[in-house]
Amino acid sequence: MKIGLYTGTFDPITNGHLDIIHRAAKLFDKLYVGIFNNDKKNPLFTSTERAEIMCQLLSDSEHIEIIVHESDLTVNVAHKLGVTALVRSVRNAQDLDYESAMIYFNHEMTGVETVLLAASPELQYVSSSRMKELAHFGVDVSKWVPELVALELEKKFEQK
Repeated sequence: MKIGLYTGTFDPITNGHLDIIHRAAKLFDKLYVGIFNNDKKNPLFTSTERAEIMCQLLSDSEHIEIIVHESDLTVNVAHKLGVTALVRSVRNAQDLDYESAMIYFNHEMTGVETVLLAASPELQYVSSSRMKELAHFGVDVSKWVPELVALELEKKFEQK
């Protein structure tokens, strides 16, 4: 059985993330989508909020399972889940450089392979941090994120 694990902070999830998830799901019998915390990214949404949003967006996907992990290495989580390959995505050369180092260390530590998917051209400039920035200034980001996410961003910034 081929089992994939695609991790990220998904703060918030974008159409780019969803594109990678749907494309990766076609490659595996089971795909875990891991919502991991990265305090360096100063998350806007809690892990629970991100998981709830993700579950709503992927409710019709039978062989995709959402997991939340607060503090562990991706390779450790992958080992516990019996993952056969990690899924990573790149939008540009900077992402590729970063991911190359991650691929090396993940493979050296555990032997797990990594499947690297390139962003679809129309989504290569979409990032969570850019979506938060634009939403903060009142820009309608519904072109780049699911409608549910656009509404949740709007609520978050109304509260601040």
